[in-house]
Amino acid sequence: MELTATTDTPQRHPGVRDADGMAVASFVLGLLGLLVLNVVLGPIAIALAGAALWRGTQRRGRAFLGLGLGVADLIVLATLVQSGGVWSFGG
Repeated sequence: MELTATTDTPQRHPGVRDADGMAVASFVLGLLGLLVLNVVLGPIAIALAGAALWRGTQRRGRAFLGLGLGVADLIVLATLVQSGGVWSFGG
């Protein structure tokens, strides 16, 4: 009897795994950006979501949520700047 190593999981390219991580990171950073540092975390979430979608992530929903949350971060920032609340540029 000969034993052979077989795998039941499909072989994926390393780039897809990286893209899945980018999608999750985009979601987490976008969510965190609603609370703190939206000026920094919003654009990073948008960039990571775009890169994940471009690389063909299996977690497209998370990538789109990260993209939406990144845009929401920037909308919150613009709203705070317009209202003269926490953020005010120029005195």
